[in-house]
Amino acid sequence: MAEPFERTQGELYVEELPLTGIAAEYGTPCYVYSRSAIETAVKTLDASLSPYPHQICYAVKANSNLAVLNLMARLGAGFDVVSGGELARVIAAGGNPAQVVFSGVAKTDDELHQALAAGVSCINIESISEIVRLEKIAAELGLIAPVALRVNPDVDAKTHPYISTGLKENKFGVEIAAAEAIYSQLDSSPHLSPIGIDCHIGSQLTDLAPLSDAVTRVLGLVDQLHSLGIHLHHIDIGGGLGIRYKDEEAPSLKEYAELLLALFKGRTEQLVVEPGRSLVGNAGVLLTRVIGLKPGAEKNFALVDAAMNDLLRPALYGAWHNIENLEEPSSVPPRKWDIVGPICETGDFIGQQRLLALQEGDLLAIMSCGAYGFTMASNYNSRPRAAEVMVDGGRHHLVRQRETIEQLFDRESLFPDVE
Repeated sequence: MAEPFERTQGELYVEELPLTGIAAEYGTPCYVYSRSAIETAVKTLDASLSPYPHQICYAVKANSNLAVLNLMARLGAGFDVVSGGELARVIAAGGNPAQVVFSGVAKTDDELHQALAAGVSCINIESISEIVRLEKIAAELGLIAPVALRVNPDVDAKTHPYISTGLKENKFGVEIAAAEAIYSQLDSSPHLSPIGIDCHIGSQLTDLAPLSDAVTRVLGLVDQLHSLGIHLHHIDIGGGLGIRYKDEEAPSLKEYAELLLALFKGRTEQLVVEPGRSLVGNAGVLLTRVIGLKPGAEKNFALVDAAMNDLLRPALYGAWHNIENLEEPSSVPPRKWDIVGPICETGDFIGQQRLLALQEGDLLAIMSCGAYGFTMASNYNSRPRAAEVMVDGGRHHLVRQRETIEQLFDRESLFPDVE
C-alpha cells in the first residue's frame, strides 16, 4: 500500500486528495485522518496474529473520535478504555461492550457500576482498594465481575519517563511479587472471577526486548498460578508499540506479532493486545497556517494558528513531529524557524529550529498526529478546539465540527448579585 501522505507534483496529498483542498474546505487548525491507513494497520496486525487465538483491543485514549471508533468496530476490534467517558464513546460508536477491557488506576465507583452494567469483558484491577470496592458493588448488583489483575513487572520500557508505566516507582498495577496472594484472594471471592492477567510497560516502545522480558515474567506467573489451580482465560500484554516520528527504528506490526507468537507458542490462553499509537499515529496530520513571520537576531519565529492546546506533545514531552509545507517552497530561501502558536506560554511550540522555506499564508502539515493529538487538546486561552476530517480515497467527511467560541461558555453562568 502507498503511504497515506505523499507528494504529487510537489503538493502533499492524503490518499487521493490534496491537503490544500481540505484546508480550504474546513479551515485551520484541522486534524485530517486517512481511513485506509487505519484499516490497513488493523488488518495487518490481525492477520499477523492469526495463527494464535487473540483479541485486538484498540486503546481509545490514542484517538477517541467516533468515526475512528466506528471504523475499529467494523473491523472487529475490541477496545481498551480507561474512563466511563471512553466506554460511553465506544458504545455510541457501535462498539461491543463484550469486547471491552476497562483499565485505569483510579476508577470511581460510578465507573465500576457503569462497566458492570454495560457488560464489559473484563475489568483490569490495579489495587487492593479497587478489589474491595468492586467486590462490594458486584455483590450489591448480584453479579460476578470478570477481572484481571494488572501486574507491574518492573521492566524499563526505555521510553520517555512520562509514558513509562512498568517500573516499581510508577503508579500503575501491583508488584508482580504480590500477585500470587492477590489471585488467591480473587479466586476465593463469590463476586469476582479472575479470568485474566494484565500488564503494560509503557508507550512509544521502539525496542521489543523490554516487552519480551515483561511478557516472559508474566507468563511465568501465569504458569505458577496454573499449578495452584487458578486457570486464566486470557493474557493481556497491553500496547505501547512505537512509530517513527523522526528517525526511530520502530518495529513493524509484523515483527511485533512474530515476537508474540514465539513467546506464546504452545500456550492455550487467549492473547489480548491493546495497540493505539501503532494503528493510528501515522494515519493523521494537523494542518495549520502561517499567520506571520518574525525573524530575529537570535531566533526566527513562524507564528501559526495551531498551538499547544491543539497539539500538546511537543510542549509536554519535547516530542518531535515532522513539519512539511503543503506545497513546494517558492524562491524563498530556507532558514531555521521555531514554529510557535498564539498561546501565552513560552512552551507553546510545535517545532524548534526547523529548516523550512516559509512565507506568510503558507499551509503546513504537522505529521504523525493521529495519536495523542486531538485527544489531549484543551480550550486553554479560550481557544476552540480544531475540526477533524476523515478521508477515504477521493472522499472527505467532517467527523468533528470546529468548536465555536459560544460553545466554550454555554454551560457557564454569571454569579448572581446578592443584595
